[in-house]
Amino acid sequence: MKPPERGFPVSEYQARLDRAQALMKAANLSALFLTTEPEIRYFTGFLTRFWESPTRPWYLVVPATGKPVAVIPAIGSHLMSRTWVTDIRTWVSPHYTDDGIGLLADTLAEVAGPDGNIGVPSSAETHLRMPRADWQRLTGLLKQNRLVPDADITRRLRIVKSPREIDKIRTACGVVDRAFSRVPEFARTGELLDRVFRRFQALSLDEGADWIGYLAGAAESQGYGDVISPATSKKIQTGDVLMLDTGVVWDGYFCDFDRNFSIGPPTKAVKDAHARLIDATQAAFEVARPGKTVAALFHAMDAVLTGGNSGDEPGRLGHGLGMQLTEWPSILPQDQTVMEEGMVLTLEPGFALDGGKIMVHEENIVFTDAGAEYLSTPAPRDIRVLD
Repeated sequence: MKPPERGFPVSEYQARLDRAQALMKAANLSALFLTTEPEIRYFTGFLTRFWESPTRPWYLVVPATGKPVAVIPAIGSHLMSRTWVTDIRTWVSPHYTDDGIGLLADTLAEVAGPDGNIGVPSSAETHLRMPRADWQRLTGLLKQNRLVPDADITRRLRIVKSPREIDKIRTACGVVDRAFSRVPEFARTGELLDRVFRRFQALSLDEGADWIGYLAGAAESQGYGDVISPATSKKIQTGDVLMLDTGVVWDGYFCDFDRNFSIGPPTKAVKDAHARLIDATQAAFEVARPGKTVAALFHAMDAVLTGGNSGDEPGRLGHGLGMQLTEWPSILPQDQTVMEEGMVLTLEPGFALDGGKIMVHEENIVFTDAGAEYLSTPAPRDIRVLD
């Protein structure tokens, strides 16, 4: 299947801006002040891995009317000029006495006016990407202007994906589907786990990933101890459960799902646990439709996993997905977020086995007008067996 076109047309960014400005008007905000990669990219299309460097800060000002204003280090001016943003203000960074704060304060004062409220993402799963000392200097320079919470505007915008965004996530899922289908080529008894990790990443790149943003996993007998560990140099043994959990990136959008494999015939406990995880995933999928709450997904999975008796013990059983590996919301019994068409989530039930071991399964879905659709190809109920 041919992948979608990279990037977005200007109309996509204009639509995002129009929605943001309508919400800003309702919240009495004169501007949004953004400092992190996903938010800046959401409004501009500025895609680079240079964010891996912590040296330079990057800023975007979204006004109540008009186009966004980029306040960025000069090293990024050429790339930003290739986006739809035309007002690009730069300084030479790093600068040890004023790393862009004077320019930023002037821009915010100009855009927001002398009394305007400036919204800053402030709730869970947000952060400020700038030195604390620079933040303090900025608040002092703005004087009458007020830096206030952004009324969750950025979260409310990003939680619903456009058809073009969904196509990019679907493409990333297809890359990993193909990579997982090739795991039997190299994962077997006696192979080193770290070599399996390297081969899997190479396969994902070969299948079309732009980069591998995340890979964790394990190979242990009767399940594994966690789902966040990097590879070790242990040898895979008969009786192990091999789990690989990955988030690859295609044109700036993640997938995030895992697969479990049995090295040799599985024990009854492992076989039954895997089947229950698949059943729990499908139970959530069947209730996933616009108008339901995220909590309903939790309860559907929990009913299969524990008979509904877990309380809060399992933690979340999935999360949002998009420009980041994990996004709002979390699939928790307390989360009353109402599901909408265009939301993309992971379904991620976990099951406890004896000896402190666990197994976890994960799929990616998107909400449609009729219910939900799998973006990852659902795993079969029977765990896959490798030699």
